[in-house]
Amino acid sequence: MGPLPAAARVYIACAVLAAAVCAVPLARSAPEVPWGELVLLAGVCAVCERLPRRPLTLPVLLAAAVLLPPAAAGLAAVPGGLAGRVGRRPVAVRRLWHAAQLSLATGAASYVYGLGGPRPVTAPAFPRALGPALAAALVLALVLAVLEGGVLVTAEGRSPRTAWRDALPGALVPPLAQGPTGLLVAVVWHSPYGPPAALLVLLPMALSSWVLDRCRRERAAHRATVRALVQAVDLKDAYTRGHSERVGRASVLIARELGMRGERLEALRFAGTLHDVGKIGVPTRVLRKNGPLTPEERRLIELHPEYGHEMVRGIGFLDEARDAILHHHERLDGTGYPYGLTGHQIPEAARVVAVADAFDAMTSTRSYSRARPVPAALAELHRCAGSHFDPRMVAALTRALDRYGWHPAVPASRNVPLDQCPARTAAGGGA
Repeated sequence: MGPLPAAARVYIACAVLAAAVCAVPLARSAPEVPWGELVLLAGVCAVCERLPRRPLTLPVLLAAAVLLPPAAAGLAAVPGGLAGRVGRRPVAVRRLWHAAQLSLATGAASYVYGLGGPRPVTAPAFPRALGPALAAALVLALVLAVLEGGVLVTAEGRSPRTAWRDALPGALVPPLAQGPTGLLVAVVWHSPYGPPAALLVLLPMALSSWVLDRCRRERAAHRATVRALVQAVDLKDAYTRGHSERVGRASVLIARELGMRGERLEALRFAGTLHDVGKIGVPTRVLRKNGPLTPEERRLIELHPEYGHEMVRGIGFLDEARDAILHHHERLDGTGYPYGLTGHQIPEAARVVAVADAFDAMTSTRSYSRARPVPAALAELHRCAGSHFDPRMVAALTRALDRYGWHPAVPASRNVPLDQCPARTAAGGGA
């Protein structure tokens, strides 16, 4: 990263100066300041800032805002800001900025809490202190977001509207969850058990944050795996580029209408997105052939569900998706492939993906067929419901499209006249 713009440096200098001015009252009231609490909270804040994703910084700052007067609370936040992780240059300027930001926000929160909250806060006073503590938490988060938006405006040239629109909404949620935790730390701090017990209050939050972070990382890894597989298919079969994502989206629309939620919904998204992953095992010359397929070439393409099933066999989070990948070309009347299953022998996920696949195939322009309008595609699905497709899935897709609409695919082109390429499939989706 290049040097910060002059406007950003002036803005940061003003923030640092403001934080310093807010600490001046400490010099006049030094004998009254609880320096032991200040130093201990400052040390804990510095440690929290070194943790990945900083899950405990906000509750510790809120505890400081409840326990200390504004000037002392602002000073307690400074070591954390200076010790925090900085990923980009200039490191020194960013650390000064972060320290000033935390100091101003914590001082403002302490001031708001002091308007109605008791100091020191004890267990009997907990209910009366809850409102002021939540207000202080909200002010802390808002000040952090407003200051951060100012940096985006001066350093990155964003418009004020864009900068604060991105920063403010996400700042309102953490205080509601972490405000009571900060207050609880403050209550236990002045209990007979003292500061060590107060710091133990943070342990469950640290563990839960670690678990959530692991879950987020795992989900991100899942999505990266799926994207890599889909990109491999798209490189082999340019005609269907984007088809996988659209089938995943249509599968989710159907699944929601059927009442599926949570992990089941995510499994259907993966199933729809990866339904054609087995095409990686089909010869490229067959996938990209412009003319009609020979019986032998069609047999090769009809192997792609089994190839896909084998490819994802060892990927644990794709358990349900694996059934859909294997059976999405089965038909209710038993004329599908690879096993000729009938009715409810076909897994539910496969019946969902079959309808989503056929719908997108009909509403997408390919070398061998023009895109049909959405009403015409739905009419064809209803005509084939009961023989090819599960009527429940067709009805669910129809309801979802009435509610949300559909954005047809951009035509894929390889400069082949459409009227010279015979259709490869009936209303059964892409091969």
